[in-house]
Amino acid sequence: MYELFGKFIVYGAWIAVVLVAVSLFFGYIALTRKIMLYSFFAGVLDFFYMPLKTLYASFGNWKKLDAIMVKLKNEANKKRYEKTRKRILLAPHCMRSLDCPAPSARNGIQCKSCGKCPYAEIKKVASGLGIKVFILTGSSAVKYIVKSEKFDGIVLLACNYELNKVMRSLAPRNIVSYGVALTKDGCFNTEADLKALYSVMKMGLNK
Repeated sequence: MYELFGKFIVYGAWIAVVLVAVSLFFGYIALTRKIMLYSFFAGVLDFFYMPLKTLYASFGNWKKLDAIMVKLKNEANKKRYEKTRKRILLAPHCMRSLDCPAPSARNGIQCKSCGKCPYAEIKKVASGLGIKVFILTGSSAVKYIVKSEKFDGIVLLACNYELNKVMRSLAPRNIVSYGVALTKDGCFNTEADLKALYSVMKMGLNK
């Protein structure tokens, strides 16, 4: 019996290694071209995320793992996201000006559209699409907004680490999200490709 149990553990470990390796392989491919089974590969990497994160960190390339997972999740969510009509945008406070005059509240920074950072323009475009913008000081505010707002889709703007973190937390709630990664991340003076952001915000709305 113990021998059989041991074999089960060994075979299970090998199957897990193969699944992770295959998922990572196709994840890398997905960064540049179309593949199939996005949702399956994203699920495998989600399940083994913590050990994979440790492994990637030991080689100094942990950001790549989050980028792969965000790409897989975006493609897995794309068709459902395109069907959403009432959306909200969750964006990071690190993109605002260092002398931002806006106060902070439970649901994020209360932007005054002063023009010192890109959020005045982002809010204007979002308003034209019926998208409500929340500028968050941390991912902890996501739970409050998700509970207090009515929507069927979320546009996420953040670094790949935060995108993956939030998308993983939203998955059990069956909330449709689509992430746009910052082109320059960090704690302040971060940057985004606004053209790419607006494209995602408009995605499916002209259908």
